[in-house]
Amino acid sequence: MESVAMQTVQSLSRLRGLAHTFQLCRAVTSQTVSFEGLLPAPHVSHLRFLSTGSPLCAKPRNLIKGKRDVSEKKLTRYFVDHRKVRVVGGTGGDGASCFHSEPRKEFGGPNGGDGGNGGHVIFKVDPCVKSFSSIAPVYQGFEGESGRSKNCYGKCGETLYIKVPIGTLVKEDGVTLADLSTPGEEFVASYGGIGGKGNRFFLSNENRAPVMATPGSPGEERCLQLELKTMAHAGMVGFPNAGKSSLLRLLTNARPAVAAYPFTTLNPHVGVINYQDYEQIAVADVPGIIEGAHQNRGLGLSFLRHIERCRILLYVLDLTHPEPWTQLNSLQYELGQFDESLPLRPHLIVANKLDLPNARRSLEVLRKEVKGRIIAVSALTGENAEELIHHLRELYDGHRQEGKIAEPYMGW
Repeated sequence: MESVAMQTVQSLSRLRGLAHTFQLCRAVTSQTVSFEGLLPAPHVSHLRFLSTGSPLCAKPRNLIKGKRDVSEKKLTRYFVDHRKVRVVGGTGGDGASCFHSEPRKEFGGPNGGDGGNGGHVIFKVDPCVKSFSSIAPVYQGFEGESGRSKNCYGKCGETLYIKVPIGTLVKEDGVTLADLSTPGEEFVASYGGIGGKGNRFFLSNENRAPVMATPGSPGEERCLQLELKTMAHAGMVGFPNAGKSSLLRLLTNARPAVAAYPFTTLNPHVGVINYQDYEQIAVADVPGIIEGAHQNRGLGLSFLRHIERCRILLYVLDLTHPEPWTQLNSLQYELGQFDESLPLRPHLIVANKLDLPNARRSLEVLRKEVKGRIIAVSALTGENAEELIHHLRELYDGHRQEGKIAEPYMGW
């Protein structure tokens, strides 16, 4: 009797719950109910209930905000332009030594297969890679599989690809082995070992039951030096705090760090100028050069090599300097001591900081002391920026590597 009474009580409580749920659903469909008395009040005022259908209750997303500017300290940590790498090709698989086994066939003969070849290690140019920061000091190729019975050959080891940036120089003991300057270009750093031979390979008329099988040979091992030279059409050269980074931000979409102290830029930055005829010119901002840079003073030789690939040089002078023409002479001297061909390349003199006081007076004196065209600009206000972009395009069209003569550019 007690169990029957307990079941009756449970059934009645369930019926009451269903009746309450039914009344609630009926009130919701008729839109005559308010949830203020049914839902518990939140303890904190800023909390809200989860809703997947109302955009007003969704979490706001700031889609207009662009990518944050990375600090120069982090860029220096991630940017690596030289690396020493030890590459080892994969070892070849061993050959198998076995004989054919089948009923009613006593002398089946050898059927050991050869081992697979070891995998190669290849450097491959990837435009998405910008430095050697992700390259490990040691790379080991994949090994080949050993041979098996029934004349089964072992699987060859897969090729190991190492992604490197455009402009990578591969050297060994100071000798340049490869200059990787084209996207998708490859260089075999180390070859994999050859797979061993199974006893089937040694079958002959003199030896009808060979038992000898050779092991796989080890892969090639080399110690290589990787150097990165920035690939750009034009390179900006100047003393520290001359406004090169600010000028690069004005001309391109690059966002190098800018501050009011020297040596703000500690690694090269590359920006692209886009023209109306879909032509693009890459401009590199090289860290500041000081007197004695060819003797490895300051940042020295570690960044002077980034100028070697630039076909056009932009000498950025500071108009706040009392004698800006001396900066030009010092820059040409340092480049000449590093590489005699650098001062002979097409160049353009850019006088920066035209917006500062006494800058126009220094500009008049500079034009008297220096022969050639001088373009005075202001990286802050953008004055004469269009003239600089137009003249840079004229130099680019006049000194293309192709033999044809390009038509003059009429607008930007």
